[in-house]
Amino acid sequence: MKNKPRQPAVPPDRKETIRQGIVSALEGKTLTAKELSGLLRVPEKEVYDHLEHIRKTVHKTGSALVVVPAECIKCGFVFRKRERLKRPGRCPVCHGESIEEPSFRME
Repeated sequence: MKNKPRQPAVPPDRKETIRQGIVSALEGKTLTAKELSGLLRVPEKEVYDHLEHIRKTVHKTGSALVVVPAECIKCGFVFRKRERLKRPGRCPVCHGESIEEPSFRME
């Protein structure tokens, strides 16, 4: 049985950059990084990297990235003072690992 030569992977055509896509997706909506990664078809880890950059640079346009903090499902602890955008691993109160992801929106 002969193997067919593989075709090179072709990235999808984009009319805007990934960061522009994230900003436009977050205008008027509150979405998690997982929802953004599915919408834009990029890995979730890459979405977090782009969100960090957007948070630092979006103030130049007069808007802001608002982070709705993560919350422990087990005890209800809200991670208000957390600076990192990624979902925390454990709750500091009950040590539970079932934590609702933070969500983001543009204002």
